[in-house]
Amino acid sequence: MIVCPNCKEEIDDDSRYCDQCGQQLSFCERCGRVGNGKRCTSCGGVMIASEEYFSRKEAAGQVDPQTITLTNHLPGVTPQLMLFNDAVGIRIVGVDGAIIGRRQGPYVQSFSQHLYVSGVHAQLKYDAQRGWCVTDKHSSNGTKLNDRQLQPDVETPMTNGDTLVLANIALRVSIK
Repeated sequence: MIVCPNCKEEIDDDSRYCDQCGQQLSFCERCGRVGNGKRCTSCGGVMIASEEYFSRKEAAGQVDPQTITLTNHLPGVTPQLMLFNDAVGIRIVGVDGAIIGRRQGPYVQSFSQHLYVSGVHAQLKYDAQRGWCVTDKHSSNGTKLNDRQLQPDVETPMTNGDTLVLANIALRVSIK
């Protein structure tokens, strides 16, 4: 187990994001410890994003690629959805059935100050066949996925790397 440097919760050793607060983890390229900032407080090595850290370990043969595949794609296990825009300070972990809005749902704190986002703007849903989906809930300023306007009440699948726009807030989609 490792401790998230952001929220101080214990998470699995092979985590790339904290499953409690959603923060992307950074690892020291020299000693492999998790931390914040540009330099490791333990050895002084350079801190790198989790994706780069695990890619390097896999390329060096230090991580079993089958383990990574199995942890991300086990039948019956929901892949983790992350929606983020670091420029505006939004980083949320997807919850099946959750409403995204200024007045309802688990993400109110993230969107309450964004006046163009509706009180009930969109909904997230996980479907075993189609993966993570988003549905516009008749929002005033609309929802777009990769510059395509979504029709209200139409469940639309998202993929890793997509851009989801809620009114005027663009969020990057990460599915792991």
